[in-house]
Amino acid sequence: MIKQTHLTDKYKAVVIGGSAGSFQPIVQILSSIPRQFPLPIFLCLHRLKHVRHGFVEALSIKSQKEIAEPLDKESIKKGVVYLAPANYHMAVELGNSISLNTEELINNSRPAIDITFESAAYVYRDKLIGVLLSGANKDGAIGMQRIKQRKGLTIIQNIEESMINAMPMAAKNIVDIDYELKVDEIISFLLKLNELYK
Repeated sequence: MIKQTHLTDKYKAVVIGGSAGSFQPIVQILSSIPRQFPLPIFLCLHRLKHVRHGFVEALSIKSQKEIAEPLDKESIKKGVVYLAPANYHMAVELGNSISLNTEELINNSRPAIDITFESAAYVYRDKLIGVLLSGANKDGAIGMQRIKQRKGLTIIQNIEESMINAMPMAAKNIVDIDYELKVDEIISFLLKLNELYK
């Protein structure tokens, strides 16, 4: 159960990470969030680096919100879902922009969830909601630790519900996670937040 203290309009952004087994939960979340949800959502998913097209389209079919693969130095707009492009790390920058790079793989991944999470935590501090879904490695655990250290809200997908629970488990092992929620509960929380911004 989400505490009333965490149902507040102070939040400025949501960051979501996932890998193997996370596509269906992402589709569920994106199809449930209303078009008017005002916060930017940064979405970092492990994906095939040579497949450049089709992923955004597949998510957009189900989503009520605009989904964009940002360009380097693109300005952040409220209410847009920013998906890390294939084979690029995506970072949130001070000054309300996004940067992309092709530096070395982290946890065998590019894009790396840790980079997106850590950079968002640095920019948004206690005004960030971090969500880590199903996945097969430990990417995102350090990023969740940074979000927690900067007083952001940390949520992992329920361990038993996760198709592959290595990723949320890795975060749980090193972070005092605020909430371990099923996907339906994550959606319910985001919908309740949306009500505060009307």
